Amino acid sequence: MDSRLNFFGNPVAGKVLKHINSAGKVASESGLPFATQELVKLRASQINGCGFCTDMHTKDAAAGGETQLRLNLVAAWREATVFTEAERAALEIAEQGTRIADAAGGVSDEAWANAAKYYDEDQLVALISLIAIINAYNRINVINQQPAGSYQPGQFG
Repeated sequence: MDSRLNFFGNPVAGKVLKHINSAGKVASESGLPFATQELVKLRASQINGCGFCTDMHTKDAAAGGETQLRLNLVAAWREATVFTEAERAALEIAEQGTRIADAAGGVSDEAWANAAKYYDEDQLVALISLIAIINAYNRINVINQQPAGSYQPGQFG
């Protein structure tokens, strides 16, 4: 499988990605736990069918110390006993925030209140931001048919 175009080598795309990456860096330095960040990015990527980002965030999470068991169970997190209540709240926000078109109203008040029990305001801002950023990346990669499987942890810095 080949991508439709060399998005990562295109100068216009480079300018766009520079700004998305800058936003991602701010969100990642927010104090939201690394594991939570990667689980959220992985779950949104699974929902969106983005193989490139699923590959990337599985590998980055593993390189950061995440266990294979937890990575295997992200898609079935509701039935899994390996996630903390805080992680479960973040995964719920990620799912509802990714599936906005599937349910009028977006993220429910109940899901938001639950997440607010575990995360402070800066962490909630980071959570919202990471969900928006990964959804943008998912769309870029899915539209471009970016092949998955060759990502190496830390490849993009």
